[in-house]
Amino acid sequence: MRVEEVVSIEDLWVYYDGTPALEGINLIVERGDFLGIIGPNGGGKTTLLKVILGLVNPSRGKVFVMGQAPGKNRYDVGYVPQYNPFDRDFPINVQDIVLMGRNSPSRLAKRYTQEDKELMQKALKTVGMLHYKNHQIGKLSGGEQQRIFIARALVRQPKILLLDEPTSNIDSYMQTEFYELLAKLKDEITIIMISHDVSAISIYVEKIACLNRQLFYHGSGEIEPEVLEDTYKCPIQMIAHGTIPHRVLKEH
Repeated sequence: MRVEEVVSIEDLWVYYDGTPALEGINLIVERGDFLGIIGPNGGGKTTLLKVILGLVNPSRGKVFVMGQAPGKNRYDVGYVPQYNPFDRDFPINVQDIVLMGRNSPSRLAKRYTQEDKELMQKALKTVGMLHYKNHQIGKLSGGEQQRIFIARALVRQPKILLLDEPTSNIDSYMQTEFYELLAKLKDEITIIMISHDVSAISIYVEKIACLNRQLFYHGSGEIEPEVLEDTYKCPIQMIAHGTIPHRVLKEH
């Protein structure tokens, strides 16, 4: 059976003011993948997502998303950025936030249709937040808000979901629930997630890449110490605790 490539990147370079942010990136993401990307701050992780979104143009190289140039099929890609700043006192409720995901340049002044509202309810149900649809977004916890932003991305019915540090402002208990939600979503959608949480990445995702301007990727869920050392440019010791199946090492 032929596996569909949803993201194809070949010899990608991106420069900012003459300084390389990404160097010679090659990456294939297939339909149904759950790919985690780790790496240090300033390593180009967010830039890579913006290239896939069509928000940053490559200096050279080839990039295809669902067989087209990035940005040509933007409705096929859902995106949850690292920060979602907003006025917590602003009187907007959850369902209105999610419905914003149905907006496009061609329909900004149009009313939401019954289909839009049904998709909104479906997206909220998927993330377990339907009963909060009339709540003010600013009154929810960080973990609850992040689920709402996931729903806003899902309401577009994307084929690919891009997540940039989705648990950076969530406590450890809510992080576990959040990763379990993603584990369920991966059965229906291709996920690419950036994270600094190496342990969570090693447990929940199926494939792992390390990025620090250059990409280290072997299409598996194993993290080799040598790859981490090349990525973070410092000595690395791998430690696994207990008996749960951390995939940091092949054998504990």
